[in-house]
Amino acid sequence: MTQMEERIAHMTRTLDELSDVVSRQQGEIDQLTRRVQMLMHREGEREAASGTSMVMGNDQPPPHW
Repeated sequence: MTQMEERIAHMTRTLDELSDVVSRQQGEIDQLTRRVQMLMHREGEREAASGTSMVMGNDQPPPHW
């Protein structure tokens, strides 16, 4: 019985640690998503202002290829 209680305590601690890791990672993902959206918005504004926007199809490689 004692072994089972020890295993449960260990599993509970591990689960709590993993939960903290997942929570921290989600925060980082959210922050990075906001940054990417901001950069895409800025680049869209820059392209609109310069009038050099290039629309490519999904099957076209980028111009540097």
